[in-house]
Amino acid sequence: MLDVERVIASVEQVIKGKRDVILNSLVCFLSGGHLLLEDVPGVGKTTLALALAKSLGLSFARIQFTSDLLPSDILGINVYDQSKRSFVFKHGPIFHNILLADEINRATPKTQSALLEAMAEGKVSVDGVTYELPKPFFVIATQNPLEQHGTFPLPESQLDRFSMCLSIGYPDPETEALILRGENLLHKLERLQPVVRLQDILSTMEHISRFYVSQEVAKLAVEIATETRNHPNVIMGVSTRGLVHLISCAKALAFIRGRDFVVPEDVIDLAPVCLSHRIVVREGSDGRTVMEEILQRIRRKQVYT
Repeated sequence: MLDVERVIASVEQVIKGKRDVILNSLVCFLSGGHLLLEDVPGVGKTTLALALAKSLGLSFARIQFTSDLLPSDILGINVYDQSKRSFVFKHGPIFHNILLADEINRATPKTQSALLEAMAEGKVSVDGVTYELPKPFFVIATQNPLEQHGTFPLPESQLDRFSMCLSIGYPDPETEALILRGENLLHKLERLQPVVRLQDILSTMEHISRFYVSQEVAKLAVEIATETRNHPNVIMGVSTRGLVHLISCAKALAFIRGRDFVVPEDVIDLAPVCLSHRIVVREGSDGRTVMEEILQRIRRKQVYT
């Protein structure tokens, strides 16, 4: 099985003071989902993605999304091979285990949809031929929540494709000073080595998918979703797909916490990062604030042990 602590320790060599972000990223990865990072430039989003890939021993590709990026630039294209006198498929960068879709909201909706369709289906179709994506397949998409000029914001239906939305945030002053005084982190990143085997990753993910979910846990997840749908400041609440992703992530968190079953605390702890980006709130409201308010109300009702 996957040694999660070894992976976290490896990534922490280059991502300082952000253990919770690293852990949640691994939860998202092990759940079979995909991750959206919303943050300002320069806080380590690319470094996090590459450090995860190196520590896990998986192939990695980065795509800088721009307004002129085409679906074929992501998926691949058929090119004519004169020696074979036929068309040969040239694989795009999506055919890697971990794909960093940098500033995804700068690409057109058509290009965004090509990526999101591949995320949902685990395969791509080009000129009528279907190609399977590698396993595991994990997309880390980033977007700057502040700079919106010249962007194509992801619609709610596409945001719903991401199992989790995280923000790395600035390091605390002590950690930031340590980074400035310490060894070049890029050199450390280049020297990172795999700490797990591919077979361990695949077997762990298969093991996690079979974890037991009790009726109590399922009812708790449904109650959270129902609260979002009835909240006065929410226009659109959590979808059923959102709950499926939440439970999948809760299974992965249960594994990291040393269990083979989900308890209510797993769901409660992950609800803010798994559900906040899925709800549409009224102007002046914030999805994360609404979610925390709902969770506090549920805790007060003592519906879990």
